[in-house]
Amino acid sequence: MMEVFTGDETAAAAVAVAVCGGRGAGRSRRAVRWAAEHLVPHAHRVVLVHVIRAVTSIPSPSGERVPLDRLGKDVVEMYVQDLKSKAQQVLFPFRELCGTRNVETLVLEGENPAAALLEYVSISGTKNLVLGYSSFRFRRILKGPDVPTTVLKFSPDYCNIFAVSRRKLIMKFANQVSDDPSISTHIQTIKGKLFVQRRGTLHSRALSEPSSSISVRSFETLPSIGGHEEGELNNKNYGFLASIKYKSSFMFHSSRKNLQDVSPAEVSNSRKESQNILAMYDQVCDDLVHAKKKFQLLSSEYSEVEKKLKNGLEREKVLEAIKEVEEAKQVSVKEAQHRHKAELVRISSELSKTIDGYFLNSKWCRRYSKNEIEVATDNFSEAKKIGEGGCGYVYKCNLDHTLVAVKVLRQDARDKEAEFLREVKILSQIHHPHLVLLLGVCLESGCLVYEYMENGSLDDHLFNRDGKRPLPWIIRFRILYEVACGLTFLHGNKPEPIVHRDLKPANILLNRNYVSKIGDVGLAKLLSDVVPDGLTEYRETILAGTFFYMDPEYQRTGTVRPKSDLYAWGVIALQLLTGKNPNGLIVSMENAIRGGTFSAVLDQSVKDWPLAEAERLAKLALQCSRLTCRERPDLDSEVLPELEDILNKGNAIINLKKHNIDAPKHYFCPILMEIMDDPYVAADGYTYEHKAIRAWLEKYDTSPVNKIRLPHTSIIPNHSLRLAIQEWKSHVAFSTSWN
Repeated sequence: MMEVFTGDETAAAAVAVAVCGGRGAGRSRRAVRWAAEHLVPHAHRVVLVHVIRAVTSIPSPSGERVPLDRLGKDVVEMYVQDLKSKAQQVLFPFRELCGTRNVETLVLEGENPAAALLEYVSISGTKNLVLGYSSFRFRRILKGPDVPTTVLKFSPDYCNIFAVSRRKLIMKFANQVSDDPSISTHIQTIKGKLFVQRRGTLHSRALSEPSSSISVRSFETLPSIGGHEEGELNNKNYGFLASIKYKSSFMFHSSRKNLQDVSPAEVSNSRKESQNILAMYDQVCDDLVHAKKKFQLLSSEYSEVEKKLKNGLEREKVLEAIKEVEEAKQVSVKEAQHRHKAELVRISSELSKTIDGYFLNSKWCRRYSKNEIEVATDNFSEAKKIGEGGCGYVYKCNLDHTLVAVKVLRQDARDKEAEFLREVKILSQIHHPHLVLLLGVCLESGCLVYEYMENGSLDDHLFNRDGKRPLPWIIRFRILYEVACGLTFLHGNKPEPIVHRDLKPANILLNRNYVSKIGDVGLAKLLSDVVPDGLTEYRETILAGTFFYMDPEYQRTGTVRPKSDLYAWGVIALQLLTGKNPNGLIVSMENAIRGGTFSAVLDQSVKDWPLAEAERLAKLALQCSRLTCRERPDLDSEVLPELEDILNKGNAIINLKKHNIDAPKHYFCPILMEIMDDPYVAADGYTYEHKAIRAWLEKYDTSPVNKIRLPHTSIIPNHSLRLAIQEWKSHVAFSTSWN
């Protein structure tokens, strides 16, 4: 965008000095000093001209450039005005160098400083233009034509141009109009001493010859300046300047009169034509920019299309490779399935032969026909179904005049056939009071015949399924002891120990007298080489069992040991104490014992827990459920004796409760309503069990009996009462043993 000068601004200025800031400030100061010494004293008007870049966008607060067409006119004008005011500050130091107050300043806008200066000279009619010039020719060659070089080549013939450098002065004087084409533009270069000697004579010619002539020599024959040919300048978008120069030459060639004799109408027409040429140039530039953008857009579209085609070809190759991999995978899976089926057939055949041998020698187990099973179960009717396991359904029926439970392998669970045959093999050889008794088998239908357990599973009683009532604490203690006895029997099997691997409440069944028996040994494993507890060995194996009851070390290493069942037993013991699900149970029990809130985590459906024995059992369960086998106690030598002692004390407590009617009332703890073992006297004068009153005082500051605020929380042991209670218990135990 170029400023247009009208009115008074078009009046010919005697001297115009082009100045710039930044790196070119030194050259501009040199040009101003030279003009102040040689031209300004004789000039009636001096103008300092500074060119700023045309505004095409405005920066936003975020740093992005916003195009002008997206902003309001007032905002654009305000921004441009601010830029011009800042540019005026660049001109202030140069005004002082001129040595006169009669100095004007002018700020121009343009993409190219040289083009802006030439347009200003052409429109305003300026007769003398001074510029700073660099004397380093090599730098100019590298950077291309600079502003002085361009101005010297394309300036109108009626204007004197002075390019001032440190050691050289280049002058281009205006020529008179002539018909002789041999007259050319006169350019002189003064170097070294001549530059100094001719300083005093320059201003006389520049200012005393207002009617300097203009050459009519064509633009194409103008000598090159600074080593650059005309073609090079045209490539830099300076071709329109030739039109300006040609038009100026033509205007003054039309008359042989002096410039002062040219009519105002001719001058006005020339100016209009120049403005039209500039408008045409702007249009050409706009068209060029538009064509360039269109070319870039087409190039980007072509690149995207090429990229998509390339990606499409690569995608097709990838899809083909994936298809080949999938086909190979399917073939591999089919081959593995065939091998697996063949192996299962072989194993089934071998186990079937082995089982037939067991049946011939077994006193407890017999082989049933398919017809016998179908008749007993009414052809597997829904009315006979009493449950569902991981491998199939369970039916209740009569066989040989005995109430039995028949477990049937599902047709879609034939991959469990190995577990089925393993269970037949193990249970047909072993018998224990706390292992479910296998009565028979039907290989044709895939059925196992067990003794019927009237009270269902331990899981049903824990979570009150099918209307099952909560178990008393003494039965829970006994169940844990019986299960431990069953595990001890399995782990002590000769010649190879048996590990259950899936011990959980659902696999512990109760008969009519609540005697517990371990069932579902389908995942049991015969250990031919038992890994010592202190040795960590990693094995590639398929994990078997239920997650929350599965030994963490078995999960991590794949190595199963007899103590893997001990971990599951510990979790089941914690469940029987709390009546809760196994998830997070170990941590919550540890925190309760550590924080003294053990009684709060016990199963609240049982009201008469013996706290001392229950806490002993909880600590034993936590030892059994430690993360590694080496940290867990031995089942036979450590766990069973401890369980037996806990169970005996529990039975003694039950016997004592039967005789509690004869016990003195002050032997009972007012909080627990049980005979005290360690009586302590509180501030209210009443005697309590030590653990009970300590837990009470941690929460309350009132008496448990009369609810009156206690003067203090200190308690003291009641030794005399303790001795009396112990003597009474000994007397009761002695009399009970004889009865």
